[in-house]
Amino acid sequence: MTKQPVDDPENPEWTEDDFARAVPFDRAFPDLAESARRGPGRPPVARPKKQVSLRLDQDVIDHFKGGGPGWQTRLNDALRRAVSRERTETGCSD
Repeated sequence: MTKQPVDDPENPEWTEDDFARAVPFDRAFPDLAESARRGPGRPPVARPKKQVSLRLDQDVIDHFKGGGPGWQTRLNDALRRAVSRERTETGCSD
């Protein structure tokens, strides 16, 4: 048993004239079409971060998490400073 279509005044069936006037989405809304092609998310960065699995002592995690949101960024910054100090001390420039 098939249902009969229900007439919807807010979404009427298209006529031949409607089809004749129709334009492709990317011509009707070029900016929106371009943003859809780019996709969601942030723009690409020159040096993207890499996800890793890392085991840390609980007290280290507690220390950084204790500072609230952004703890991973603060941990990354602390590691970056440590790398910089080590390079300075050893004269290594990687």
